[in-house]
Amino acid sequence: MKRVFSFGLWTVMNRGADPFGAPTRSPLDPLQVISGLAAHGAQAFELHAEDLIPPGSLLAERDRLIHEARQRMDDAGIRCVACGSDVFSEPIFKDGGLVSNEARVRRLAIARYAAAIDVGHLLGAPLFNIWGGRDGAEVDASRSPIDALKRLRDGFNELAAHIARHGYAMRLSIEPKPNEPRGDLYLSTVGHALAFIATLDQPDRVGVVPELAHAAMAGLNPAHEIAHALYAGKLFGIHLNGQRPLRFDQDLRFGGANLKDSFFVVKLLEDEDWPGPRSFDAHPYRTTDEQGVWDFVQGCISAYKILAEKVRRFNEDLEVHQLLAEIRSWDVSVPPVETAAEGSPRRAFLYDRLDHLVFEILMGTR
Repeated sequence: MKRVFSFGLWTVMNRGADPFGAPTRSPLDPLQVISGLAAHGAQAFELHAEDLIPPGSLLAERDRLIHEARQRMDDAGIRCVACGSDVFSEPIFKDGGLVSNEARVRRLAIARYAAAIDVGHLLGAPLFNIWGGRDGAEVDASRSPIDALKRLRDGFNELAAHIARHGYAMRLSIEPKPNEPRGDLYLSTVGHALAFIATLDQPDRVGVVPELAHAAMAGLNPAHEIAHALYAGKLFGIHLNGQRPLRFDQDLRFGGANLKDSFFVVKLLEDEDWPGPRSFDAHPYRTTDEQGVWDFVQGCISAYKILAEKVRRFNEDLEVHQLLAEIRSWDVSVPPVETAAEGSPRRAFLYDRLDHLVFEILMGTR
């Protein structure tokens, strides 16, 4: 299987601003970013519709930008694999988009998402990904979480109906996150998202896009989060990056933190031969200049390939094979419970050695 590497336009276009400092890089033109990604090893991109089309643009300007983007895509041989919408940065969405206590704001959020779905369709995106960054709360007394979930359900149902009504070949996805920018978000983890999807009118149209950083923020194992989505047949995409656990959303370069977690994420995707794009949602560091942005792009891709090679070495290592074969042999026959409890010899578990082999392979000493 040929891997497809993808970046969100918002990642490369990120200017290095943070809550405590102004931007450190000049703005990049989204059309140039599409071409630049193709020139630096990416085969695909994701975007928020607003990354390409400024809010408030007239229809003619929207169509011109889409036409130019399609031309760049054709010329560079790069495709759009997912679209979304910025329903989180403008002040109007300060109390949420789909869950706002104001009906007019909820209608605006639906309209914003629907318009972005149209843009995604015109760019050939097979997926519309929703990260509800404002769909949460700091003040629990302000809104019943049951009411919030009902509003989210109504919103997703309406968007799925919009896709079906227009005959788009597109699916919806949820990108869960535990917190930030809201104090607590309602769709916090893959488990929350899977349970929520089951309540929708068209659950087959909706899946999950886990992000490594978001899982780590909740103190969870990213590979386990992804495995739940895979097992449920709901892994519609993935966002790769680095994150130190239980901190603010850092969006570090892939491979920049939690090397072992990253290894097992790559191992899961490679072992399962998952066909989707390996999409990066990381930001170049604030200290990076404009040229360094492209080094960052190549570095993320290189990190994945290096870890994939480590996975291959793990899977082909003779001692690893022997240990795993012995572990599997324990499951061949199961003695009665009373025998296992009273008469069986004590099992010599081999996990410590296996774990050290992972360390040796990752460190390149084996």
